[in-house]
Amino acid sequence: MPPMSKVEPYAAIRRDHRGGMSMRQLERAHGVTWRTVRKALDSAWPEPRKKLPPREAALDPFKPVIDAILRADLDAPRKQRHTVTRIFHRLIEEHAAEVSYGMVRRSVAVRKPQILVESGKAPLEAFIPQTHPPGMEAEVDFGEVTVRLAGELVICYLFSLRLSYSGKAVHRVFASCGQEAFFERYVHALRTLGGVPRSKVRHDNLEGAVAQVLGLKRARVESDRWIAFKSHFGIESFYCRPGIEGAHQKGGVEGQIGYFRRNHFVPVPEVGSLAELNELVEQWDRQDDARRIGSRPKTVGEYFAEERPLLMPLPEEPFETGRIFMPRVDRYSQIPVWPTATRSRSA
Repeated sequence: MPPMSKVEPYAAIRRDHRGGMSMRQLERAHGVTWRTVRKALDSAWPEPRKKLPPREAALDPFKPVIDAILRADLDAPRKQRHTVTRIFHRLIEEHAAEVSYGMVRRSVAVRKPQILVESGKAPLEAFIPQTHPPGMEAEVDFGEVTVRLAGELVICYLFSLRLSYSGKAVHRVFASCGQEAFFERYVHALRTLGGVPRSKVRHDNLEGAVAQVLGLKRARVESDRWIAFKSHFGIESFYCRPGIEGAHQKGGVEGQIGYFRRNHFVPVPEVGSLAELNELVEQWDRQDDARRIGSRPKTVGEYFAEERPLLMPLPEEPFETGRIFMPRVDRYSQIPVWPTATRSRSA
């Protein structure tokens, strides 16, 4: 039951007063003081509660000192700047401050990025709503799903490629996240969609594509096979920022994986093989074409019908998703078999 506002007791007091109750009877009947009864009879609207002035915290007198330290650090050598612990000790030793370490740490966490922005040494971050023209962009990600496969409970990996405009998504379940499986999922998704997005495809730091993440926010060293794969299909990759900071940059596909898992993998599906499971996944994808995302007026399938003709056509030549090895035969006509820890040999 929602809490009762102060207007309702006032209305009850005024109603009973019109019924003939005296001031003392109103006090007893409603369990209030004479002053409250008087206020209710004088006005149907309670007086707004006065806001108490904010109480000064123990750290407030020393916040200008912290700001001065942080501003001085802007020009200090990188390895000789103040840590939170050093600021805390200086406040105690030089200013006799009676503050806790936690208070100082929280203040520094708030003020340090603000001072960087004020000094012009850090960009002001802002969120801009994304708009996606049809046929231009897509998002790729994967998540874990638990499946009862041939009677055994196993963890598999759900791949999702989602068109940003229509919300049309193609899913595929594999037993691993290896590069060959990653390419096979990708090819299946593009063939199912019947084309390739003309602009960016947003990715996380997928192991099948990224060999190394460099110090810069979006700088990556891409694997050779991923570069060849992108060149074959004409894909322009866009790597999101690592961690929670980049989650909103591909929020559509992350939300899509959560929706698909909750609606189609609950309860845990029981199948005899991954091929059987992926047949179900294809059925679920077709069913989801009839759903509406949020308050959009059309279904996913209706938006995709508009978007599909605007995708780039698929290349005529297929891309080999498997990896080709050139094994070396030694003088005993034996070939190394890998991967193993001891590189065992077989005739």
